[in-house]
Amino acid sequence: MDTRTTKNLLNKQSLITGEPVVKILDFGMHPYADTFVGEDQLSLTEPVLPLQCYLDEGIGLIQLGYLTDDYERYNLYAYSYTSSNSRFARDHWDAYYATMKEKFNVENNLVIEIGSNDGYLAKQFLKDTNVVVGVDPSVEMCKIAESEGIEVFNGLFNSDSAMQLRKMHGKAKLIIANNVFNHSNDPLDFVLGVSRLLQNDGVFVFESPYWGDTVNSMKFDQIYHEHITYLTVRSAFHLLVLAGLEIFDFEIVDYHGGSLRIYARKNFNSSIPPIKKVIDFIDKEILQGLYDVEFYKEWQLKLLAKRNKFLVDLYQLKLENPNTPFIGIGAAAKANTFLNYYNLDSTVLDYITDSSPHKKGKYTPLTRIPIVGDEIFSQYDDVFALILSWNISDNLKRVLLEINPKIKFITI
Repeated sequence: MDTRTTKNLLNKQSLITGEPVVKILDFGMHPYADTFVGEDQLSLTEPVLPLQCYLDEGIGLIQLGYLTDDYERYNLYAYSYTSSNSRFARDHWDAYYATMKEKFNVENNLVIEIGSNDGYLAKQFLKDTNVVVGVDPSVEMCKIAESEGIEVFNGLFNSDSAMQLRKMHGKAKLIIANNVFNHSNDPLDFVLGVSRLLQNDGVFVFESPYWGDTVNSMKFDQIYHEHITYLTVRSAFHLLVLAGLEIFDFEIVDYHGGSLRIYARKNFNSSIPPIKKVIDFIDKEILQGLYDVEFYKEWQLKLLAKRNKFLVDLYQLKLENPNTPFIGIGAAAKANTFLNYYNLDSTVLDYITDSSPHKKGKYTPLTRIPIVGDEIFSQYDDVFALILSWNISDNLKRVLLEINPKIKFITI
């Protein structure tokens, strides 16, 4: 590897309150999930760190135990995730833009997207003659967004960069941050930056995978090093209050298998209780067991049992079909958590398919499975497919069966 080294720290204090946290989940050693290895990098090693979750029982925050270097996560290897990587994703962001326009009538204003990625969503707001600025730490993603006509600030968003943006552009009417808030090593500093950058009558909207849905579905693969925090309504409420922001609405949307979309504004007044919708939902989260350490001990045992049964069935299938290819579908970050937790590498899966040109020709981290296009299925009369991007499985099956109607699917 090059001369940069991974700066990591086992942190046993809450990233919001500073209070002690307790370990609730352990998934073993994992690489960065959104790292994909080029052909010329196969002889190198990538960072591999413990993937563990901790709970702040006081405010309900779930966070990683080991914090990795935030610059390194997105630039050590070329960051490959693009927000417009599928029709499902593009449809989601198109609908998101339409919702923002309908709710807030944003025209001729400053709109800032934190985590602008390839600029797909930011570009939609240009239609309304807004001044649109993207913020992203990935050099590669900034280049793509700039090629789409988006003005981009290349760097991590925090209170310092917020003040730089404020000096350059003034305060924003709308700040959006989708699937990026949970990437911050310092979520409190992040929201303080938002508060400083937001107009008094402005709105802050963000989406993050919803922890309650992760627990309900047992889809643990949304846990990885790039996701530092795992939000609930309770933890989001407490975090925003510390920056003088209040939740005035929220909803659970179907993106990433269930995401929490929060609508927040300034001028939090501690003498006024939160809206009933927030109180009722927090009560529901408590009853579900989301803040109970004992609940997670049982949950992890269920995960282990599920993994063991899957592996027994998979290896039996491979024994019965020794000459048949086994191919994974979807080189997503979640796939890498699944592959590493289940110990599935290139000796088990022949390929991973993906439509992204930023991933094809590369290899999955640590497991070193080659990534190819879906057209590989046309080469086989007999082939098994393991869908790793389960959140868009129906769409993927339709596409793949058009290529090869003989594909036999394996359910995770």
